[in-house]
Amino acid sequence: EQHHRFPRRQSQTDRLCVGPQHPELGVVETPSPDASAHHFCHYTPKCFLAVHRARSASSRYGEEGWHESTSKTTIRAENEVEAHREANNYRFGFRKWKGNVTEKPIEDRSDTIKELYSDLSVVKPQEGSVVTFGNIVYVFLFGWWISLIYLLICPFMFLTIFGIPYGKLCLKLAWFFIWPFGTSVEKASDVIKSLIVKPPKCEVIPEEGNTEDSKDCAPLLVSSPIPVEIPCRISTYVWLLLGYPILAVFHSLACVLSWLLVFTIPVAKMNARTLTTVLLMAPEDIHIHRVEKTNRCEARVILCCYQASNVYYYKYTVQGVNIFALNLLPLVLITLIIGYIDHEHNYFSAETKFATAITSIIPLSYFIGMGIASMSAQSNFAVGAVVNATFGSITEMTFYITALLQGHHAATKCYEEIVKAALTGTILGCILFIPGICMIIGGIKHREQRFNSRSAGVSSALLFISIGGVFAPTLFSKTFGNLMCESCTNVPGNSSVPFICKDCHYDTSQTDPHLILSHIEPLVYTISVLLPAAYLIGLIFTLKTHSHIYDIHISDAHCVCMSPAGHHVVHWSRWRALGVLIVATVLMACCADLSTENIEPMLTHSSISQYFIGVTVLAMVPELPEIVNGIQFALQNNISLSLEVGSCIAVQVCMIQIPLLILFNAFYDVGFVLVFSDIHLWASIFSVILVNYIFMDGKCDYFQGTALVVVYFILLALYFFAPSPRSC
Repeated sequence: EQHHRFPRRQSQTDRLCVGPQHPELGVVETPSPDASAHHFCHYTPKCFLAVHRARSASSRYGEEGWHESTSKTTIRAENEVEAHREANNYRFGFRKWKGNVTEKPIEDRSDTIKELYSDLSVVKPQEGSVVTFGNIVYVFLFGWWISLIYLLICPFMFLTIFGIPYGKLCLKLAWFFIWPFGTSVEKASDVIKSLIVKPPKCEVIPEEGNTEDSKDCAPLLVSSPIPVEIPCRISTYVWLLLGYPILAVFHSLACVLSWLLVFTIPVAKMNARTLTTVLLMAPEDIHIHRVEKTNRCEARVILCCYQASNVYYYKYTVQGVNIFALNLLPLVLITLIIGYIDHEHNYFSAETKFATAITSIIPLSYFIGMGIASMSAQSNFAVGAVVNATFGSITEMTFYITALLQGHHAATKCYEEIVKAALTGTILGCILFIPGICMIIGGIKHREQRFNSRSAGVSSALLFISIGGVFAPTLFSKTFGNLMCESCTNVPGNSSVPFICKDCHYDTSQTDPHLILSHIEPLVYTISVLLPAAYLIGLIFTLKTHSHIYDIHISDAHCVCMSPAGHHVVHWSRWRALGVLIVATVLMACCADLSTENIEPMLTHSSISQYFIGVTVLAMVPELPEIVNGIQFALQNNISLSLEVGSCIAVQVCMIQIPLLILFNAFYDVGFVLVFSDIHLWASIFSVILVNYIFMDGKCDYFQGTALVVVYFILLALYFFAPSPRSC
C-alpha cells in the first residue's frame, strides 16, 4: 500500500493529508537495510510530508528489487513538538519515548480510546449481551457489598421518619448496584414529559460513517453537565449527617480499589459519579430504568454503564502519564515513610522495605523518561543533548553510587560486587532480553521485520568498543596476576594429584602491592577517558557527518494542512518537566538509598547467589519503562527503534556510567576497582558476538528473538547456580 501511495521514482515532494477518519495511524515504517537511500520526513499537524531521493533504478522485483529500490520512512506527527520527539527517537544517544508529550484531541482518537474516556453519561444502542465475564467478576468484587451497605442504611433512614425519601432511594440504589449494567440513572426533567424526538436538553450524535448502514443505527443520547443543587430541607440534613458519610466511605473505598486495578476504572467512575452527583440530588428527581425501557430524551442521563472492565485501559493516561505509573506513585511516599521512620524494623521487615523501594524506582524512572522526552521535544538540539546526557543515566547512577557508599561505610566489598553484577546485568538485559522480547512480540504480529543494518552496525561497533574497554583491566589482571587459592590439601596415596585447591582466583595485590597503583589504576583512568571520547565520536558520526544512515530528516517545507485548533497543548511545559526531573531525581536517590540499606539481609542470609540478585532485580527493574517502550515500537512494526532502545542503554552503561563511577571513586575513594569476575567477562563477550551476528542481515523474526531470550535465560541460570562472591 505504501508503494502505491508513494511512487518509487517520484522526485518531487509527496503530500498526504489525513483527517480524523485515520486517527490510529502512528509510525509507519518500510525500511530497507540499505541505508544509501535517504529519507526526508517533515512533520506537520495531521499531515504526511516526505521527500526522497532514489538510488539507481532497478528493473528487478521481489526481495532483491526491494533492496535496490527506494524505501521510505513515513512518520505521522500531530504538531511540531511531536515531530521533534519522533526525530529525537532516531538520534543516537537520545532516550527513546513512545508516548505523546502533547495533548491529542479526543475527536482524533479511535473509538476504542474514546470509550476509555467516557464519563458514563451516554445512552447508546446496546450491542450484545451485558452478561460478560468482567461484569460477573464485578458482582463478586464490588456489587454485593455495595448493595449490602445500601440495604443496611435503608431501614435506618426509615426509622428517622424525615429520611424516608432517602430510604426509598437507598432501596432503589441497592438493586441498581448489584447489577448496574444496561441501566440508566436519570434526573427527571422540569418540563412535562412528552414523546418528542429532540428536546432542548439532549444532543443527538449520529454514529460515525457515511454508509447506508449507519443511517439505520440508533443515535447516541448525551446528557449535558448536570449542576448539583442540594435541597434545603430537614430530610436532606438528616441524610447528610447520618446516611451520606457512611456511603461516602464505602464508595471512596470502591473507587480507590477499582482505580488501582486499572482495568476496572469504569467501576471507579461509576462510584465517583454516584458520590458526587446522585447522592446529593433530591431523591424524587432520581429515576432508574432499564435502557430499553427508557423514554428517550425525556430525562437527563446521569449515569449509564454497560461494562465493568475494559482490557484497553492499559492505554489510559492522565495528563499524559500512563495509568500504571500514576498508580505506583503513592508507593514512593509509602516507601519513604516506612523506610525513614521505622529504622528498627519494628513494623516492617528489611525485605519488605527493599521490595517497596526497588518497586518505587519504576514510576520514578517513567517520570524521568517523560521529563527528558518533554524537554527535548520543546528545546533545540543542544539543550536536548545536554538533558539526555545529564538525566539519561541518573536512574542507574543513583543506585550505583549509594550502593558503593553503603559498602564503604560497612567496610565490605560485597556491595562493590553487587554493583558490578548490576552493571553486567544491565548490559546483558539490554543486548539480549530487550531486543529478543521485542523481536518475539513484533515477529508474531508482523511475521518478519526489517531494520536499518547500517545504524545497527554502528551500535554493534560501539558495543564491541565498550566491552573491550570495560573488561580490559580484567584481562590485564588475569595476564599479570597470580592464581591464588584459599586452601589446598593433598590426597593421601595419590601422587599424581598432590593438592586439591579451593576458591582459586587471580590476585594482583598479593604478588605485587604496587601493581594496582602503578599499572591497573593508570589503565583504568586511561580507559575512562577513551570510552567517553569514543562515545562523543559516535555522536558526531551519527548526528552530524553521517546522519543519513538513520533515514530521518526534517525538511524546511511547509504543509498547507493545519490542525483545527491551530495550536498544540503540551502535557508538561519546559519548566514543569525540569521540576519533575529534579524532584524525581531526589526521590530516586532516596529510594536507592533505602534499597541498598535494606538489601543486607538478602546478601547475608539469602540462599540465592548475590550474582543473580544483581543481574536480575537490581539491573532490570529500573529498565522496565524502556522495555515497554521497545515492545510498543515493535508492535507498530518499528523494530529499528526497539533495537536502538537496548543498544543505546548498553552503550551508555559502558561509555558514560562506568567512567562516571571511576571519576567518583577518584574524588571519593570507595574502593571501586574495574576488575570483574570471570562469569561477567565471558557472558558479556559471548552476548555481544551473538547480537552482532543477529544484526548482520537487517531483518529479524520471532525465532531470532527466541534465540536471544533463551541465551539470556541460560546466562541467568548460570548466575543463579553460581557460588556467591568471596567478599559476600
